[in-house]
Amino acid sequence: MPRLTVEVITESEQYVNAVKDRELNLRAKKIPAIENLGATLDQFDTIDFSDNDICRLDGFPLLKRLKTLILNNNRICRFAEDLNLSLPNLDTIILTNNTMQELVCIEFMIFNDRNTNE
Repeated sequence: MPRLTVEVITESEQYVNAVKDRELNLRAKKIPAIENLGATLDQFDTIDFSDNDICRLDGFPLLKRLKTLILNNNRICRFAEDLNLSLPNLDTIILTNNTMQELVCIEFMIFNDRNTNE
């Protein structure tokens, strides 16, 4: 099974997207888990993980710049409870066509974010 290695990250397409954000394209690489994102050196506003095999949204280092995660067409059903600590400026998560049963699984992120900003 393919892994998200430093080589995959550095060899993936990187560009300025339509809203002028720096984006890393990790689409359709059959990635099963998020790992090694420290290799991005926190240079991206958006990371596109669409069309992979990710089940759990965790494994992020501290990425202060990241604002948007695109996660369409994965198998995400669980979230790390400290995701808001690793991604403090995340404001958009696109989760179309995943295996979540209820949105309550991301409620803690909203609640925790409110508590850390008070």
